[in-house]
Amino acid sequence: MAIEDDDKPRKKITHEIGQDLSLLSVEELTERIALMNSEIERLQAAMTKKRASKDAANSFFKS
Repeated sequence: MAIEDDDKPRKKITHEIGQDLSLLSVEELTERIALMNSEIERLQAAMTKKRASKDAANSFFKS
C-alpha cells in the first residue's frame, strides 16, 4: 500500500536569517515571506503593548 502525500506529516516551515535561498522554490519563498510578515506583526503588537504599559506607569508616577 502506497502512502499518499496528504498522509505524510508536513515539515514545519522555518527560516534562518542569512540562509542560502538558492535552493528554495517560489512557493517556498512565498511561504517564508508570509511567516516573516506574521512574526513582524506579532513583534509590533508586543512592542505596542509594552509601550502602553510603560506610558501608563510613567503617567501614574508623574502625577
